[in-house]
Amino acid sequence: MAGKWVRFRRRLWSTAQVLIVLGVVGAVVYWTQFAPLPVVVHVVQQGEIVAEVMGTGTLETHFSATISPKISGLITDVTVDEGDRVERGQVLVRLHNVDLERQVEVAESTLAAAEAGVARQEADRTSALAVLEKARYDFDRVRGLLEQDEAAMVEFQEMTKTLRVAEADVARSEAALTEAQKQVIAAKKTLEFQQARLADSLVLAPFDGLIARRDRDPGNVVVPGSSVLLLVATDETWISAWVDETEMARLVVGQPARVAFRSEPQRAYAGEVARLGHEVDRETREFIVDVRVRELPTNWAVGQRAEVYIETGRQANAVCLPTRLIVWHEGQSGVFVEVDGRAEWRPLQLGLRGRELVEVVEGLSVGERVIAPADPKVGGLKRGQRVSAEGAEGRIVSRGEP
Repeated sequence: MAGKWVRFRRRLWSTAQVLIVLGVVGAVVYWTQFAPLPVVVHVVQQGEIVAEVMGTGTLETHFSATISPKISGLITDVTVDEGDRVERGQVLVRLHNVDLERQVEVAESTLAAAEAGVARQEADRTSALAVLEKARYDFDRVRGLLEQDEAAMVEFQEMTKTLRVAEADVARSEAALTEAQKQVIAAKKTLEFQQARLADSLVLAPFDGLIARRDRDPGNVVVPGSSVLLLVATDETWISAWVDETEMARLVVGQPARVAFRSEPQRAYAGEVARLGHEVDRETREFIVDVRVRELPTNWAVGQRAEVYIETGRQANAVCLPTRLIVWHEGQSGVFVEVDGRAEWRPLQLGLRGRELVEVVEGLSVGERVIAPADPKVGGLKRGQRVSAEGAEGRIVSRGEP
């Protein structure tokens, strides 16, 4: 009797184990095949969509100048530092100029002496002209007397010699005056040269701008061409951005853009396309687009990285959908919509593409419920699959922050 009871208990336990396994398997099959899949819901709405082309580049200035002296010399003073704003004509660098000042003084003295020589030669010429005038008068008088036989030939010949000597003295004084005048011109040129060298000891700002870099300090010896400062113009700055060549046909000069600097990623600065490059990098297949920035951050630097978003199209009251909800199936773009608790595949015809939104031209209506798995790890939806909505997004973002 006891043996039968033991065998009965064993059969009962075996049966219970089989039932438990079958129950677990059934539960797994149910929850994997028949249980509704949790999904999130986005209610389709209308809104404004902006199509943009994105590029990454660096901040550059249209005008910049390396500040360098025209002459060699010892720097005695650098009047500005990095970050200082300067105006055109402002003194930026001073060179040792004591020797140059002395050379100017010598040139001024030489000019004064040359001008005094001209005055002396003018006086000599005036005197020679007076002597010549008297000699001509005496010559004419004696010649008249000789014609009347009232003067001797010897006297006439003496007056002739006197006249010739007076004429020679005038010619000599005029030549001396011309030479003295040329010496004045040479002295003036020398003075101008020395004054220019003295002026070159002061290095001036060629235009209004900002000192971006300082390379030399007082006590350094510089030669023409050696950099002391880097001056950049702040009235013309742009982002030289690299853009994929596939976007080339959508871009034209003058299109509005927004710029997001890496230092302030949450703020957008207004800009516009200033210039399109005409050479594509053969490795990256990108080309340069220069976007003019209308306003700069409080703190900025040449070469600073930034992203640009160039507006290529805008559509108001468009049927919008977040791009992340678009699914590709057999080469066709579409979405899954929730209809009576099941996932229904809907092919779409798309229009403008923004950074976060895409325009739906055909395939969806306002108010329809687009769905996606609540857990991305689950994978994609299937046609006709039962779903249960865990929440609704329902928020339209017309542009999105950078």
